[in-house]
Amino acid sequence: MKISAPRGTKDILPDETYRWRYVDETFAEICRLAGYEEIRVPTFEATELFARGVGDASDIVAKEMYTFEDKGGRSLTLRPEGTAGVVRAFIEHGMHSLPLPVKLYYNLNAFRYEKVQKGRYREFWQLGCEVFGPTSPEADADLIILLWQFFQRLGLNEIRLEINSIGCPACRPRYLEALKAYFEPQLDHMCGDCHERFEKNVLRMIDCKVETCQAIASGAPYQLDYLCEACREHDAALRSRLDQVGVSYLVNGRIVRGLDYYVKTVFEFVSEHVGTQGTICGGGRYDGLVDQLGGQPMPGVGFAMGIERLLMELEATGAPLPERPGRDLYVLAFPNTMDPAAALVYGLRAGGVAADLDLMTRSFKAQMKYAGKGGYKALVVLGEDEANSGVGRLKWLQDGTETDVTLETDSLVRLFGDHNKR
Repeated sequence: MKISAPRGTKDILPDETYRWRYVDETFAEICRLAGYEEIRVPTFEATELFARGVGDASDIVAKEMYTFEDKGGRSLTLRPEGTAGVVRAFIEHGMHSLPLPVKLYYNLNAFRYEKVQKGRYREFWQLGCEVFGPTSPEADADLIILLWQFFQRLGLNEIRLEINSIGCPACRPRYLEALKAYFEPQLDHMCGDCHERFEKNVLRMIDCKVETCQAIASGAPYQLDYLCEACREHDAALRSRLDQVGVSYLVNGRIVRGLDYYVKTVFEFVSEHVGTQGTICGGGRYDGLVDQLGGQPMPGVGFAMGIERLLMELEATGAPLPERPGRDLYVLAFPNTMDPAAALVYGLRAGGVAADLDLMTRSFKAQMKYAGKGGYKALVVLGEDEANSGVGRLKWLQDGTETDVTLETDSLVRLFGDHNKR
């Protein structure tokens, strides 16, 4: 019986992994430059963490989580996102006592049982950042600018930043009342989920994906018209900093977050490319989340982005991607010269040269054929004469040129070091 990967999961093969590594390493470097440090959290957590941190009325918790009971009778869930686990770790390890701000980034896989479609899987990968401590709009801007610089580094110039303010506990109640007054006469024309949202979380009616509901929601009031003075000042200061740095943005009053602990700034980076149109990254300020999960009150702001959709955007827009890494040198050996060939190859690897030799007991002709197809930059024959003299004939496979070389580790390390710098 043939066993295939579960629906909604994907094998990432060698002809793709180098692109993933390029994105991962670029993100890690951008984070390092901005003072963020990496955190790694467990793949599964107590189910209660996500019910409280993601929201038990959300589709993620209600419909999409992979939840199971372990042998001790505890309810556990494969993480559907990264923020809740990072906040739990922040609380559990007393990170509030560290010098503030605490700036963390992560690179993890997450799991949601949802409809499988292009760029959307049931196991997927996320990059994200979380900042704990500051309440200032400059902290929101710092996070957004980090993302903007990341996308610039990747060569993504067709991504649009959209921002909004969703107010705070002081001004949001008046806005929610206005939303209820707007939607109530329209309920008969809206989906069943929106009927439930009207009672539990009216904000989530704004981003319903049903077309008829979207058309109705397009006329709903904007939170920006109901902001208190503190929220207006925060929003104005954020925009001022983005203007100062030269980060362009669009104010989108329809960006919302359906959970009470989100306040003030919310933002998304949206693809302008027809091939992958949609949100690449989303984030916002969550000043009440740490408190809600049992920690001391601590402001926070963060974002998450899906790597799969990011790679789709890179490919669809023709952004520059690195070539698949090649191999440096293949050493062709005979049965009586395998020992010196192995010593040479392992010495070269220790010196940073990607070298290899036959592991399949191939004939000399078969080794030649393999070396030609294996993506090597060069090959060298190590026969008995070469082993005795310490000199061999190296062939560059790209142009066929040949040169005599000393079959000595340090000499070849320098040779390939100089060649790879060109």
